[in-house]
Amino acid sequence: MNSNSSNAIQRSICVCVTGGGGCYKMAGVVSALAQQGDNVTVILTGNASRFIGESTFYALSGNPVITSVFDDDSAPFGAHINVARTCQLLLVAPATANFIAKASQGISDCIASTTYLAFGGPIVVAPSMNDEMWNKPTTQRNIQRISDDGAIVIGPSTGWLSCRSDGVGRLEEHDAIMAAIDSHYPN
Repeated sequence: MNSNSSNAIQRSICVCVTGGGGCYKMAGVVSALAQQGDNVTVILTGNASRFIGESTFYALSGNPVITSVFDDDSAPFGAHINVARTCQLLLVAPATANFIAKASQGISDCIASTTYLAFGGPIVVAPSMNDEMWNKPTTQRNIQRISDDGAIVIGPSTGWLSCRSDGVGRLEEHDAIMAAIDSHYPN
């Protein structure tokens, strides 16, 4: 049940899920946002859909899931433009090394990267990847670049990774992601 009062302003948040082992955590985040009355739009990349399905996010958010620039039929704009114009905060989680590299270089070849480039509001990025990938100088330069460009980067944390080892690269937990959203876009 919605815990916001009827006079509260509903937040509009886009959750962009890229492919990584931490995708399952995003179901809890999307559910929590929707339960507190936020209007949640979920963008799911092709690689993310190999970890978790559209129907999960549709059921939890109450909104159709966007998987392609061409999902939106409100011409002349693509889905990325409509999301950029209607949502007030963009959360990218898990943010893979691939996504972060694209974002740092301005590459827009999928729904996630095109939405990131079109979005003008606050952007929270929660990285998740193998610890060797995280520790590469290239990844660290890319993280620094998107941070310098204004993205709020949270995490990653240290712990058990989907590559079956302990290390830095674990997607932040639900509470940390929710706190980052709330601190940059209070309800």
